[in-house]
Amino acid sequence: MLARTRPSLPAAGLPPHTSAEQKVDGYRLICFARRDRTVLQSRRGSDLAAAFPELAAAGSALGRPLVLDGELVVPRTGRLDFALLQQRARRRGRSAAEAAQAHPAYMIVFDLLESAGTTLLHQPYRERRALLEELFRDGVLPTGTGQFALCPATEDPAQARAWMDPAWGSVGIEGLVLKRHQQPYLPGERAWEKVRARASDEGIVGGVTGTLRAPSQLLLGRYDTSGDLRLVARTTPLARPARRELAPLLEPADQSHPWHGVRFSAGWGSREDLDYQPVQPRVVAEFLADTAVDAGRYRHPVRFLRVRSEIDPAEVTKFAGYRRSGSGGSS
Repeated sequence: MLARTRPSLPAAGLPPHTSAEQKVDGYRLICFARRDRTVLQSRRGSDLAAAFPELAAAGSALGRPLVLDGELVVPRTGRLDFALLQQRARRRGRSAAEAAQAHPAYMIVFDLLESAGTTLLHQPYRERRALLEELFRDGVLPTGTGQFALCPATEDPAQARAWMDPAWGSVGIEGLVLKRHQQPYLPGERAWEKVRARASDEGIVGGVTGTLRAPSQLLLGRYDTSGDLRLVARTTPLARPARRELAPLLEPADQSHPWHGVRFSAGWGSREDLDYQPVQPRVVAEFLADTAVDAGRYRHPVRFLRVRSEIDPAEVTKFAGYRRSGSGGSS
């Protein structure tokens, strides 16, 4: 079951007869927990058990067969680390076992689809949630030392609004998923609603897709403590008024540009190179973004809001990601 995007919460905080769950920054996962073999099924249908042996072992050790829906996460230094999760998903064998010891994975469980052979898909969300909470309360799903955790949920509008504070993004909470109490589980349908927490910020325009006269998207950067310009975000396609506003401000870059000869990927996880034009890093742009940030870089495209002509590029917040060897602009 999937979620469609809702731009914001209702003025009242929550729709009637609805619960809000924290939207966790991880991999969607369905865990088929069986004593003989546990399958960790990704959204694309792959079995991730070999990459996350600690979670597969924990599923097989449960006291009864269960089918759980939730998010696979890897915490590090007080937050959920999506980049580390991606690295772990590529490991197998001894490498996966060593990674499990160094950075164990957990499943944040938000739904119960089957328990001891009884299918629960047709039961209302509220009843499935009550059964899931009971499993945690009775210790069938162990907490504390176990690999499973119950996803926080609330019916309190004030609590839901509090979880929408972008500050939660610093620990890996992207917003909310809204679920109606009487709704059955509908595989493949976008019948839940997700609301992303968003906040505005600034970046330096270091490049564009399209042309300088007709820019399509902006590549935004920030200087790190060594003075290297690091890519932090790419905007969604610019609206026509924004293109007209930006075009006179963009100046072509020469070979001294910090991104000269640097390649960026066309998309998150893509191996294709992005076709872009470097520009002199003199324009500061304000943008609206969600809270999914990995190693200082926004994972999803951001939305251009306006030019901040009163801000000097040197005044923009410094890059806050991990330092890599070589050019500060490498993707």
